[in-house]
Amino acid sequence: MSRMDAPDRRLSTDPSQDLERTDPPHQGPDDAHWRRTEDWPHLEKLDKRAHWGIKKGLGNTTTLLNAMGRPDRGYPIVLIAGTNGKGSVGALLAHAMKAAGTVVGWYTSPHLVTSLERIWTDGSHIGAGALDLLLNEAFEIERDEGLEATYFELMTVAAFSAFRMTGVELAIVEVGLGGRWDATNACEPMVSVLTNVGLEHQQYLGTTLEAIAKEKLCIARDGHTLVVGQDLEPDWLWPLLECRPAIFPAPVLLPSTIAWDHSMVNGHRLNLAGAHQVKNLATALEVMRHLRCLGFPIPDAALWKGIEETQWPGRLWEVPGLQDVWLDGAHNPDGARVLADHAVACDVHPTLFFGAMKDKDLMGMRAELMRMAPRSIMGIVGQGERWANAEKLRSVFGDELAILDVQQLAGRLKEQEEGIRLITGSLYLLGDLLGALRIHPNP
Repeated sequence: MSRMDAPDRRLSTDPSQDLERTDPPHQGPDDAHWRRTEDWPHLEKLDKRAHWGIKKGLGNTTTLLNAMGRPDRGYPIVLIAGTNGKGSVGALLAHAMKAAGTVVGWYTSPHLVTSLERIWTDGSHIGAGALDLLLNEAFEIERDEGLEATYFELMTVAAFSAFRMTGVELAIVEVGLGGRWDATNACEPMVSVLTNVGLEHQQYLGTTLEAIAKEKLCIARDGHTLVVGQDLEPDWLWPLLECRPAIFPAPVLLPSTIAWDHSMVNGHRLNLAGAHQVKNLATALEVMRHLRCLGFPIPDAALWKGIEETQWPGRLWEVPGLQDVWLDGAHNPDGARVLADHAVACDVHPTLFFGAMKDKDLMGMRAELMRMAPRSIMGIVGQGERWANAEKLRSVFGDELAILDVQQLAGRLKEQEEGIRLITGSLYLLGDLLGALRIHPNP
């Protein structure tokens, strides 16, 4: 197949246009999400790269983008980094800008159930056939150039190419890990965003907040806007920068109400619950203030309509079709802290189900989660070497910890129980659980 360099070629992002619709026996938009990966050979080939790990450097991504005719240069880009909150800020921006009439592309990671969730254009996830077609081009270039690209590098160039071919007017791009060597940093953002900085991925980014911040700040560009979350002090950031952007801190935004399932801000409902999400909203609003200055028409009514419609599956998200079952992808102590803060503020004491990867700070997460005084705790184990097994979980939570696997958890959650049930510890856990429940998160 020839390479697709024509800028006006357009691809469908509607999965229903790629596959026959069926009457699915599960909760979800259509059966596309549950077809075997083997039905799409390049998606299958991509999945085999998931175990290649992380590769530092922008060489592969830059070579692939150059061979594709630099699809990332066809639209302005907002590039978002941070320890937590990247996806929430991206979700708020994507929905608000779409409501304002802008054709938006949004690239996020990781996905919960399928890789299609990572690429979102104008309100829909990319279709399996469209992604397979774009990956075919990337694999052809990889072969011709003698490269060995990672899963994330291939998905990133596919996202940039999808945005060009669907005619987006603004791309919102979430950094995968760090900033300096992340594949997304091969682009030239018009606006950069740093949500916050915490201790994470220390084997790659450094062992201090300053070292980690320095890596993340490499997404900034000389003379361009850098919006930072309200917990970040510009005076602390300046010595860590390797360029000189214009720094704009997010304003303080005070909610009138914070409930378990929503907040009220300026008379509008924010369905992304928790005080930390109000901070993420403040960051998104500051970004949109700058987009207005750059010429994007964003009426207030449309902006707030988009915010009210924003959902972000897996981030304190009530599972559709199940009563009082909530998922939150807190996967580090910072994420567990804000989750516990919210539960304490709302006087919620859930039944807690916890599963995580063994390389995470499990003791730090436990210390935060126990502050919500859960009614009971159960450990969840998954398949694969990365998961914390039953022995590891019991070493953290105690020898009496009951253990379920993901399928057993799915069965239990279908039963009626009193009170809130909260599943947390890893986005991989949430994805495997949704797969077991046959529930696909809508965009």
